[in-house]
Amino acid sequence: MSQYQAPLNDILFNLFDVWQLDKYWQQQSQLSELIEADTAKAILAEAAKICEQQLAPFCGEADQRGAQLQDGNVTLPEHYYTAYQSLSEGGWTGLSGDPQYGGMGMPKALSMMVDEMLCSADIAFSLYPGLTAGACVALLQHADEATKALYLPKMYSGEWSGTMCLTESHAGSDLGIMRTTAKPADDGSYLLSGSKIFITAGEHDLTSNIIHLVLAKLPDAPAGSRGISLFLVPKYLPDAAGEPAERNAVSVGSIEHKMGINGSATCVLNFDNAKGYLIGEPHRGLACMFTMMNYERLSMGSQGLGAAERAYQNALSYAKERLQGRISEKDANKAEPIIGHADVRRMLLNIKAINEAGRTFATWVASLLDKAKYDNCPLSAQRANLLTPITKAFMTDQGFDACVTAQQVFGGHGYVKEWGMEQLVRDVRIAQIYEGTNGIQAADFMLRKVAADQGSVLLTLLADIKAELVATPIQAATPLQHYLDQLQSLTAELLAQDSRSQSSNACDYLTLVSYVIYGYMWYKNLVALQSSSYSESFAEAKQHTATYYFERILPKAEGLLAVLRCNSAIMDKFALEHF
Repeated sequence: MSQYQAPLNDILFNLFDVWQLDKYWQQQSQLSELIEADTAKAILAEAAKICEQQLAPFCGEADQRGAQLQDGNVTLPEHYYTAYQSLSEGGWTGLSGDPQYGGMGMPKALSMMVDEMLCSADIAFSLYPGLTAGACVALLQHADEATKALYLPKMYSGEWSGTMCLTESHAGSDLGIMRTTAKPADDGSYLLSGSKIFITAGEHDLTSNIIHLVLAKLPDAPAGSRGISLFLVPKYLPDAAGEPAERNAVSVGSIEHKMGINGSATCVLNFDNAKGYLIGEPHRGLACMFTMMNYERLSMGSQGLGAAERAYQNALSYAKERLQGRISEKDANKAEPIIGHADVRRMLLNIKAINEAGRTFATWVASLLDKAKYDNCPLSAQRANLLTPITKAFMTDQGFDACVTAQQVFGGHGYVKEWGMEQLVRDVRIAQIYEGTNGIQAADFMLRKVAADQGSVLLTLLADIKAELVATPIQAATPLQHYLDQLQSLTAELLAQDSRSQSSNACDYLTLVSYVIYGYMWYKNLVALQSSSYSESFAEAKQHTATYYFERILPKAEGLLAVLRCNSAIMDKFALEHF
């Protein structure tokens, strides 16, 4: 059976030693009365208990049972109900919600750590509170006051849940060709008709109401994505007291039978003149929905890291216990634990080095979002925007690779269901696909985040990192300077290319930038160790892992630099019959 223990020591190290966020919280007027280090530790410890005790031990059962549809109703694995109730009663469903509407008002840096733990425990379960939190973000920023007052308190409390409904059978990433319509009704509402597919948590009985955020087109909508509006469509229409009453004309057509995340109800939803309410301005729905999508893309990074962390813990435990082969050759008749084998160590250290850098990176991005929000800091907002595609794409790519690698540590046992490793591989695979495939993330990073401003935000960031390396030199991080120099010069070369060439190089470029940024994360870890009070064992492990990253992982950037400096035109020399 796959086990899990929340990595609280490393989480706290990142929050309070690497990024010193407890000091920031106390200096920030909106946060100082809500949170300090001891409060954060208590929140994380209690969330860890739910993840370790109520979710992680049963994720295999949830995978086998899955979400089930019968007579238009979807039921979920039994333990989901008690776990969700525990989350709701503890306030975790509204952890980062606006206190004005009943949320706890905690910073994103804290809630992202809880997200990671939930994803380690059970990615499928994490999607129910995760989608709701994203929907709340969209409503908070774009809904009118009456709508926020009615819906947000019940969504923050966990009484109601949320979804986002974008995709149609013929319209995936090309949302401009969607067919779902919204016709004005006499009472100021709208009647929505159409079908949406791949709707996560689209139907279930976990909450008393489900609030769908739906993209549709008004009768006078201009063509393409400029003609999309956003609507709130509740499963049950609230009565005068704000309680669920009449069933709306939205129904589940089917649930998908998927490779993984089987406990998550992935639905086809049919809207048959369903009553909805406009959110934001007409024809501006895509911008409103992207508020939610960007939030969810950060959550995808948590899915990659969460699965990788659990995979590592189990592979490490197995490697310590599994007796196979003779390493020392002292006793030819005595098998030794496989962790002594060089290749097993290579696999484990590759996962460990990437996971720990990823946690530092996730904490950093979340803290940038907090500073953009609470300090209205344009630079923090720009850098968070720049790094969002990396959070989604690189962290999920690495998460999948980590789960496959951890499965390999188990050998044949990793392919057998009872050990739980094959489920992690299946569950985390979707994170590279939904919320915009990683190829789309790379194109967004190259074209919209870098090329659009001629690299201004990225190059400024790289220059600031180089200045840090000079101001506080760390011997082990010396190789990072070389790759920063190379990345700066390569970026200038790519900016001189046409958009087709930039698109061809986008995936490799995002990966290259990510390896360099993760190098910066390990530099920040080493700086923090100079003044932290952690144990000698913890500090030595960090130092060795950082060295491993700089010597054995970061050099992968050399190959990417070579590829990116080759002419990408060869891709377009292939006629269709050449493929």
